[in-house]
Amino acid sequence: MAIIRYFCIYFDSMVQIKVVNSGHQELPAYATSQSAGMDLRANLDEQVVLKPLERKLIKTGLHIALPEGYEAQIRPRSGLALKHGITVLNSPGTIDADYRGEIMVLLVNLSREDFVINDGERIAQMIISKHEQGTFTIVDELEDTERGTGGYGHTGVI
Repeated sequence: MAIIRYFCIYFDSMVQIKVVNSGHQELPAYATSQSAGMDLRANLDEQVVLKPLERKLIKTGLHIALPEGYEAQIRPRSGLALKHGITVLNSPGTIDADYRGEIMVLLVNLSREDFVINDGERIAQMIISKHEQGTFTIVDELEDTERGTGGYGHTGVI
């Protein structure tokens, strides 16, 4: 009985995302039950070649409607980064809840060799995340903390 209750809670807590798939790739999906990100696939009519240090927007064919208070973050795939030097340039890219255009991924080739992107290739991952909006209150000074104004590198290398 406890297992059934767990699954009900799990499925009830999933965020529902409306999607229009104008491309020909399958919808993003979680690879495992504990995956944080879903793989996004290139939706291409022909191969795209990324030359060293070149950046290009890669189409996915996906349009989504997130609930208010949520964002989609577009992040690099670790395997592409490690093996080929391919990463998401504005990482993480943010898709706001009110954006309805096609999801495109800004890839950059940080290697010394050309990289070919084929139709259907997994190019990035998408994380759905709840967020808050803030407001600013002008004050004359901020309260002191142990860190204070210590910034970049103030705690040392180790």
